[in-house]
Amino acid sequence: MRLLRKTGALLAAVLVLVSVLLPTALANAPTSETTILFTHDTHDHWLPLPDEDGGSYGGYARLSTLIHQQRAEHPDALVLDGGDFSMGSLFQTIYSTDAPELRVLGAMGYDAATLGNHEFDYRSQGLAKMLWAAVDSGDRLPALVQANYKPPASDKDTWDAWKDYGITDYTVIKKGSVNYGIFGLLGQDASDCAPMSGMEFEPIAEAAARVVKEMEEDLRSRNEPYFIICLSHSGTDPDPKKSEDQKLAEAVDGIDVIISGHTHSTTEEPIRVNDTLIVSCGPYTENLGVLTLSWKPTGEKTVTNFELIPVDGNVPEDPSISALAAQFKAKVEENYLADYGLTFDQVLAKSSFSFTPITTFGNTQEDDSLGNLIADSYVYAVKQAEGANYVPVDFAVVASGVVRASFAAGDITVSDAFNVSSLGSGGDGTPGYPLISAWVTGRELKDAFEVDASVTPLMPAAQLYPSGMTWTLNPHRMIFNKVISCAQIQEDGTEVPIEDDKLYRVVTGLYSGQMLSTVNGKSFGILTITPKDRNGNVIENMEDHIIHNQNGAEVKEWYALASYLQSLGNVPLEYAAEMNRKVVVDSWNPISLLKNPNLFTLLVLLAAVVLAALIVLIIRLVVRRVKGNPGQYSRRPYRGKRR
Repeated sequence: MRLLRKTGALLAAVLVLVSVLLPTALANAPTSETTILFTHDTHDHWLPLPDEDGGSYGGYARLSTLIHQQRAEHPDALVLDGGDFSMGSLFQTIYSTDAPELRVLGAMGYDAATLGNHEFDYRSQGLAKMLWAAVDSGDRLPALVQANYKPPASDKDTWDAWKDYGITDYTVIKKGSVNYGIFGLLGQDASDCAPMSGMEFEPIAEAAARVVKEMEEDLRSRNEPYFIICLSHSGTDPDPKKSEDQKLAEAVDGIDVIISGHTHSTTEEPIRVNDTLIVSCGPYTENLGVLTLSWKPTGEKTVTNFELIPVDGNVPEDPSISALAAQFKAKVEENYLADYGLTFDQVLAKSSFSFTPITTFGNTQEDDSLGNLIADSYVYAVKQAEGANYVPVDFAVVASGVVRASFAAGDITVSDAFNVSSLGSGGDGTPGYPLISAWVTGRELKDAFEVDASVTPLMPAAQLYPSGMTWTLNPHRMIFNKVISCAQIQEDGTEVPIEDDKLYRVVTGLYSGQMLSTVNGKSFGILTITPKDRNGNVIENMEDHIIHNQNGAEVKEWYALASYLQSLGNVPLEYAAEMNRKVVVDSWNPISLLKNPNLFTLLVLLAAVVLAALIVLIIRLVVRRVKGNPGQYSRRPYRGKRR
């Protein structure tokens, strides 16, 4: 017993000594330096794209040169990617068969990456095939980390591919004397943007807390300096309350740096939340992010350098990456474009003007020629596909969120057209979302216009661009009642009223079609859109309503645009200006604000009137009491001591 007491006392003394000496030891510990080179949302941008100034930006061959230059200056630098490295150019058409994305990341020297929502565009089966193709290539590959977005236990194929590649919650990479614990997350919004992924989602804060605890135990056991980095495909927002990565940093301690992807953000300076730094460098290989900081085990960090190096025409191309691009380009032509009778760089049309740059497309609530051109191409493609059996399309529509690139003045190639509408895959499993056809009532059409008018300021990706319809909106009106008027535009240009109970044929892309049925929940039941077949029966599976051509092939969004451009030869100048399909009336005129109120507005107005009446009633009661007993509210002399 005495021995136990002595042992306990000794242990207590040791603990006290440690508690006193450890902070001092940590404070006096050597300062470590870390350099992180990072990208995110590169979206298969192998090749440079035209910029607004007549030059070009981006491309993996230029990016590779910058990475090599930076690594020459910082030999222990980490090279990391925050997800969505695929889906955005014709190279994605061989994603499942050749895995060009992971292979080029490996060739450029990336250490680790995470999966974004677009890595699941070809569903779990496409992802599994891509992982196997990457492993079978024998090429150097980056580590993949993903902690909270995983296949269900029943999806054996995807789990097998996951394990064969070696995807883990986190990885530890040693550079110099430092062990870097790197883990990956995918945010709630990114999960919502992958409705066909088949994955199971764990909230990011819960997953991060679990993994950080596990990593810290692992890293501490190595008795060397360690640093924790999160590759988060969640994103930031100008409003911190909507910023998933800022909320993550607030909720979970122990993360030193978050590389933040998904929202295509660019941070001019690192965002500091407690002891965590959050950085982004913009999408499409526009920049290479470089973060250098000095730090101590106490968590104290000092940013010594943060820069976003432009990947522009001043950067020479890495010949080895250019050769790899040419190799995969040939495979794209052979394995995908040959089925369409097209080639990668084939010129489809010429434009004497530039369309809205993709960097600003959809940011302003207004009519836009690029969106209108795409919507018109849907009508053209359906006419060509259905031939003599063509059923008139009343309303073709594209949402800004599925438009991924734009057109500069000059030649427009097959590659350019694909870049604009590059997302997804169809029911046939081949790249590119197909067009679908559905019917909605006139009343539901008006609700669709209201989605555009009311939701766009909150979610720019929901902005709609039409063919066959026009509507006028006032952004200052009550939410879900911003549309003042609307009409159908017939082929001869005349406008006719929309009949509430009539069924109208709508054509859009598969992804947008699947989103139609979510309007009810997003608007709290105020707006309703229920896609139907031509007989008025509710559609249960949108893939059953994909449009096929006369040979039975799906009509893809990108091919609709490509074939329409090819039919034009020269893009008409009418697309150079606003086409007044969507008219914005910026007015505070009471008549404009209250014209054609819907039930929601009437209820709000009624509530306002009732509230005003209650306020008036309360004021009157108070006045009566004061008049009836004036002494009750008179001031009494102050009898206390003054201080």
